[in-house]
Amino acid sequence: MIFVENENFDSEVTLHNGLVVIDLYADWCVPCRMLAPVMEELENKYKDVKFVKINIDESRELAKMFHVDNIPMVAFVKDDTFLDFAVGLVPIETLEKMINEYK
Repeated sequence: MIFVENENFDSEVTLHNGLVVIDLYADWCVPCRMLAPVMEELENKYKDVKFVKINIDESRELAKMFHVDNIPMVAFVKDDTFLDFAVGLVPIETLEKMINEYK
């Protein structure tokens, strides 16, 4: 999974053609750590979708841009358009449904 910060956000997300699934997390967040293997499983399953991670403590500007109030938060961006988000320890089935809807 690619780690995105302010410096590489444009090249990794904004300029990407297709769906980008963004895992917004913090190292101290237990539910974020629990979601990490789910995100890895999805990344392995959906090869045509780009998966990235943003540490909200290290990239506060990006956290503000996505209006992060609670974490974990999974955001869906396609062709530089914000589509949707899911907050909390969301079941894999819900994330798969969203991925299939937006890709």
